[in-house]
Amino acid sequence: MSPGAAQPLLLGVRHHGPGSARSVRAALDAAQPRAVLIEGPPEGDALLALAAEPDMRPPVALLAHAADDPGRAAFWPLASFSPEWVALRWAQARDVPVRFIDLPAAHTLADGPGADADDGGAGSVQVDPLAALAGAAGYDDPERWWEDVVEHRDADSARDPLAPFAALAEAMGVLRETHGDGGRPRDLVREAYMRQRMRAARREFGADYAVVCGAWHVPALRARTTAAADRALLTGLPKTKVETTWVPWTHRRLARAGGYGAGITSPGWYAHLFAAPDRPVERWLTKVAGLLREEDRQVSPAHVIEAVRLARTLAALRGRPLPGLTETLEAVRAVMCDGSDVPLALIEDRLVVGDVLGEVPGTAPAVPLQRDLTRRMRTLRLKAEAQSRDLELDLRKDTDAAKSLLLHRLRLLGVDWGVPTASRTGTGTFRETWRLCWEPELSVRVAEAGIWGTTVPGAATARAQAEARGAGELGEITALAERCLLAGLSEALPAVLRALADRAALDTDVARLAGALPALARSLRYGDVRGTDASALGTVAAGLAERICVALPAACAAGLDADGAAALRGHVDGVHGAVALLADTDPALRERWSGVLRTLAGRDAVPGVIRGRAARLLLDGGRLPAEETARLMGFALSPAAAPADAAGWIEGFAGGNAGGGTLLVHDERLLGLIDTWLVSVPPDAFVDVLPLLRRTFGAYEPGVKRSLGELVRRGPGAGRARSASRAAPEGFAPDLDPARADAAEALARLLLAAAG
Repeated sequence: MSPGAAQPLLLGVRHHGPGSARSVRAALDAAQPRAVLIEGPPEGDALLALAAEPDMRPPVALLAHAADDPGRAAFWPLASFSPEWVALRWAQARDVPVRFIDLPAAHTLADGPGADADDGGAGSVQVDPLAALAGAAGYDDPERWWEDVVEHRDADSARDPLAPFAALAEAMGVLRETHGDGGRPRDLVREAYMRQRMRAARREFGADYAVVCGAWHVPALRARTTAAADRALLTGLPKTKVETTWVPWTHRRLARAGGYGAGITSPGWYAHLFAAPDRPVERWLTKVAGLLREEDRQVSPAHVIEAVRLARTLAALRGRPLPGLTETLEAVRAVMCDGSDVPLALIEDRLVVGDVLGEVPGTAPAVPLQRDLTRRMRTLRLKAEAQSRDLELDLRKDTDAAKSLLLHRLRLLGVDWGVPTASRTGTGTFRETWRLCWEPELSVRVAEAGIWGTTVPGAATARAQAEARGAGELGEITALAERCLLAGLSEALPAVLRALADRAALDTDVARLAGALPALARSLRYGDVRGTDASALGTVAAGLAERICVALPAACAAGLDADGAAALRGHVDGVHGAVALLADTDPALRERWSGVLRTLAGRDAVPGVIRGRAARLLLDGGRLPAEETARLMGFALSPAAAPADAAGWIEGFAGGNAGGGTLLVHDERLLGLIDTWLVSVPPDAFVDVLPLLRRTFGAYEPGVKRSLGELVRRGPGAGRARSASRAAPEGFAPDLDPARADAAEALARLLLAAAG
């Protein structure tokens, strides 16, 4: 400011601090300024009126993004306990002019992608002012020092509401003299712009205005500088066109753990301190008790009373004016949680941080795509919530099917509001389970997706067509085809199919072909379920399957190493599942695939893990007799076979989650072959194959392991004797009981029909 000029009221605050918010309110009540200037982007001035709307409920954030690149964005979050929000609402309630004065977002976003607008306040610079002041006061924890001197201070009853700001400004002045810009030279440019806006306010209101900003900036805003010097700092700054709006924010995103530079550790706790009219500790512990009772824990009013006493006692022993969050949580752990950190973690997640999601008025500016999404969410009764929840859908119902299409389309646009997850109620083609959680960043993703269209279906179709044209690998296109069918984007399928046919005709890598086929098979199945015409995919899938059947045996015998063999074994499983889905439309395909598996199972040049897997798939499909299976195992585990290759055969045959352990329990002949081979492995080779065997047998269920152990304990001689006499293992009948098997089959069919 110029020499000799009267000084405005500078209120240096800690961003998102309830104590600062109360002090700002008291200071404004006492000073009654003619205007209020707030640290924030001036582009938001046009949106300030929305803050007074009844539908505006913090936490919210001012979002600014580059008009030509919505991905370049920055947020300025405000909570109910943020001093800036309190100052804004104070001014609006009294018809006092209020403006933002920070460096425009047009400059901030011109150089590249923006970040959360951590305005350089205390705690966000390389030299942490809070840590320095706390250390000078003898505290080793800056948060505890701030709570003691600010948050626990009763601003409403203070004799001089301006005194704390004067003391904090003096302390920050000493720090700025010592540390300069604190390691953030960009602050010098921001402060030059803020001084320019303050000069404009002086010309309009005189010196009777208040400035609410980070305490770190107060000494710089009071510095005696000239307008020419500030203009020199601002000359030549890059600039871009920006658009601004209000978006909902969450307490979780206000937390420092979420990556927000000016974040705090306990937004839920701070919101409680700001809102509680009296006895904050008692009210807080009552909330804790309510949460624990919801989780079926035994918590009574006596627990609350005792926890309050313990928290006060801890605060007194530590010389603190009131119990802080540390004392309160320690009392909760000791009294309500029986010393356990498990329920305490729930309290910290739900109450200390919290999942509060703000709201903004429907009149807030938004891209057309956002408006279309909002309309569809309202029609389908889908509500954006910060807390993660599961949504069970039955695709046979029109409303649930529409919800599924919307969520799949949003995922294709990069808006991952919902993520598919395993269902708790069962499996089936007609069931879907989604885990929904709305994060503030999704508003930016919607704005970014706005370049593809003005409606969700139109934008998703355009995005899918563009991805099909730019896809580099066959697997990417087949996955895209599956996503298009799940999202019901029939208009995008022609472009995807053209790209798929072109890429499949040129690709000669059997591994890539095998990796692409399962997605195509699933696409055909999902298209049938959702009523989408996916018949054109059948021709492409049949061509891929034919090429795989021809090329796979040679690829598996091409001198693969262990990793390559394991990868191809996975592709064999994938193709086998795809053939099962495609065989309904092409019955001959199942026979061709069985022939490929027989070739793989009987060819010595094929790695053991693939030979064993092929034999197991044939056995499960009823295309390999038990005697032939035992013969192949005998060859694979003969003394002439390398131990590592034999162990691989066992892993392919009996490993994984395909019931290999149960098979060995029922067929002691196969178990005896493995047992005989295992005891004959030389000691030096045994050390090499042990990890592979442990991986194979370690995945079995405990009951299967016990049964196998009991069978092995009896010894191979007993097993051979039982086999010779055709006696069954203990607990099993010698032959299949047709009547009981038919009853089990009927029940299985009923269960499968119920699952869809």
